[in-house]
Amino acid sequence: MSMIRDLRAAVRPSLRKSRAPYSPYDATRDPGVGTAVVDCAVYRDGHRVESESTLTPHEAMLRVRRDGGFAWIGLHEPTEAEFAGIAAEFGLHPLAVEDAVHAHQRPKLERYDDTLFTVFKTIHYVEHDELTATSEVVESGEVMCFTGRDFFITVRHGGQGSLRALRHRLQDDAELLAKGPSAVLHAVADHVVDGYLAVADALQDDIDEVEIDVFSAHRKGSSRSADAGRIYQLKREILEFKRAVTPLLRPMQLLSERPMRLIDPDIQKYFRNVADHLARVQEQVVGFDELLNSILQANLAQATVAQNEDMRKITSWAAIIAVPTAICGVYGMNFDYMPELHWKYGYPMVLAGIIGACFTIHRTLKRNGWL
Repeated sequence: MSMIRDLRAAVRPSLRKSRAPYSPYDATRDPGVGTAVVDCAVYRDGHRVESESTLTPHEAMLRVRRDGGFAWIGLHEPTEAEFAGIAAEFGLHPLAVEDAVHAHQRPKLERYDDTLFTVFKTIHYVEHDELTATSEVVESGEVMCFTGRDFFITVRHGGQGSLRALRHRLQDDAELLAKGPSAVLHAVADHVVDGYLAVADALQDDIDEVEIDVFSAHRKGSSRSADAGRIYQLKREILEFKRAVTPLLRPMQLLSERPMRLIDPDIQKYFRNVADHLARVQEQVVGFDELLNSILQANLAQATVAQNEDMRKITSWAAIIAVPTAICGVYGMNFDYMPELHWKYGYPMVLAGIIGACFTIHRTLKRNGWL
């Protein structure tokens, strides 16, 4: 359809390959607003209906029922009391409301009567000067979406900011917004998955850095145990990333393949693109985990080899020292009658024998790679 051919360009920002921290949102709750409602607006024919004062969710819904269009309400970490009135106004299911208020939910897609409830986990890359065994690499948040015939509600948790930038981009594309709440749901899903792609690129740089350090000559002042700590920390952070990506695969497949009354058929086609990108990220995350397993095993193997080399060196020097110890031990015994005890050339001959034996043992061990 010509009206939505530029959908991807409208809702997806360009990805940068730099390692700058990626944050798809630009702010948290407006400090001047003392409510969980960050923004509330009515959209009709793809355009935002301006009002002289900020609309309440109740006023927005009255306008929608009177004049048509749909309401888009954005909330940030609402309390049960703050969300109760909105839930009653829009007829939201109590189970979905409970999940939205208390957060810490698994990514999912659920249908309650004429409302779709979708949970996304947002991932933010935490920039750091140097990766250590305690570095925080990724930070997660949550976005819950309620999609109805004439409303779209987002409930965000975490300090990653608002969807204000996304809202502004969508408002510049009237043809897209005219498709209704399902177009906004696609935009949010695409926005979240774009964040995954950027984080995956940044994590690839961190893994490459650790891999180079493990397989190159050891840096001065570093230790193999420090490398193991960094690898383990990366595995923990990638596990958090995996918990956000993997459960979302099934909901994106459902949105892209199964016909739904609340999803515009023209918009549904573009969920396939989101699902493809999500599958790509999931493959990257699995690959990261397997690669880190291999790097960790290589690091442990190198540590074992280094310990074996140290033991061989210790054993070699002990063998060399054993020769003079044995000879001197013999001549240190207090007997009156010992062979060549009072011989004129006895001392230099014994000394020469000790030096010759030690030299021969040292050369043999060095030739065999023990020293």
